[in-house]
Amino acid sequence: MHDDVSAGPSTPYDPPTGPIPVIHEDADLLVVDKPQGLLSVPGRGPHLADCLLSRLEEGWPEVLLCHRLDRDTSGIMIFALTKAAQRKLGRMFEVKRIRKRYVARVAGEVAEPEGVIDLPLIVDWPNRPLQHVNHERGKPSVTEWRRLAHEDGTTRMQLMPRTGRSHQLRVHMRELGHPILGDPFYSERPEEWSRMMLHAEGLKFEHPITGKVMRLAAPVPF
Repeated sequence: MHDDVSAGPSTPYDPPTGPIPVIHEDADLLVVDKPQGLLSVPGRGPHLADCLLSRLEEGWPEVLLCHRLDRDTSGIMIFALTKAAQRKLGRMFEVKRIRKRYVARVAGEVAEPEGVIDLPLIVDWPNRPLQHVNHERGKPSVTEWRRLAHEDGTTRMQLMPRTGRSHQLRVHMRELGHPILGDPFYSERPEEWSRMMLHAEGLKFEHPITGKVMRLAAPVPF
């Protein structure tokens, strides 16, 4: 899931300030809680240079990128501190040996307790970076979901992507008929919410060097 350089034509990049919460650190890994509104990596142009990676490089010059979150998604991210760890983590993401868990608030009250969305996605070139469902040319995209609670006409959901396509959770929730609240691309009236209500809550994986099973989480901020 890749960065959104812009959340829309009228939305300037105004990243949050303050320290980045560290969830776990050892000789090989750095795991942090990315704030909403901060790019994972630099965008094009000097006005988009401030990002999570550049901020972490100030404290950990050796830090290496392993995956990304969209600008408006908050939550847990793993970085490597050695080339060996980066190489192994990259392979683990590739073969889907890292389990991700997200929490979202979506529009409307979801009736069913759980389900699976299997809809192939591809970039909508005239409107990039938007993605859309395309059964002929789209890449396989699968999301498991579970309803957590109804909240004032909305629903809190747990989302577990089996694949990692760009905007996958955002498009899949819209296709379910319950777009993520505050999503500047795929929901109606996003300005009614203080942020996009999507947070990467948890990761489960084997440590790339020691093999120890790691279960790490970042508290949901909404």
